[in-house]
Amino acid sequence: MRRISMVAGLALAVTVLAGCPPTYPKCNSDETCQEKGEVCVNGSCQECASDANCKEGFACQENKCVPKGPECSRDEQCTGGKICEAGKCAEPQCTSKAQCQGAQECQKGRCALPPGACNSNTDCGGDQECKENKCVAVATKAECNYEPLRFGFNESTLPTDAQSQLSELAQCIKDSGARIELGGHADERGTEEYNLQLSQKRAASVKKYLVDLGVPASQLKTVGYGENKPVEQGATEEAWAANRRVEFVR
Repeated sequence: MRRISMVAGLALAVTVLAGCPPTYPKCNSDETCQEKGEVCVNGSCQECASDANCKEGFACQENKCVPKGPECSRDEQCTGGKICEAGKCAEPQCTSKAQCQGAQECQKGRCALPPGACNSNTDCGGDQECKENKCVAVATKAECNYEPLRFGFNESTLPTDAQSQLSELAQCIKDSGARIELGGHADERGTEEYNLQLSQKRAASVKKYLVDLGVPASQLKTVGYGENKPVEQGATEEAWAANRRVEFVR
């Protein structure tokens, strides 16, 4: 009778023990680990058993979710003709030049500009510009020669050297688009009224020459100052020659 009681007690103990769930981190199913957000792996709660248990961008390594490394770092690590873009194997951008824009060429599955080629100025260096899909040095513009023009005594006709200077200056004025005042001047000899008229004639002759060379008349304004604004004082030939002039005022 006693033996029967012992057997019944053991059976009851086994039943009671079998009904008690294991204590964390031990487990016999994922349900035991669920509260911690884990899964049961070989009788122990772990963070993951496979990549499927990790959020996007993470992989399961030694039952821990760790950030995934890049899929690739160079094209050779990809298969099926794919290329490595931003750490991932992706389809190539192109297979021929026809699929690229402007001066771009298809290079190893990517549309790229060959050395020295361009589609716009932004493709070139700071001292270059894009012309006909090629980066070329920016042409340096010559500075305009705005030196005053000198005239002979009692003359309003342009001397030869003044004509040569104006021929070079005309394009510069056109390119600038600036409005230029042509200020005529005379030396102190003669009456004030006569010198005012002479200085105006000198300014007018310069304007006519520039307009004949294609400078818009709207860019040019003539003013006669007579003898009132000398650049040199004195009753000498040198002073008089310096004062017989047309100045360019910008």
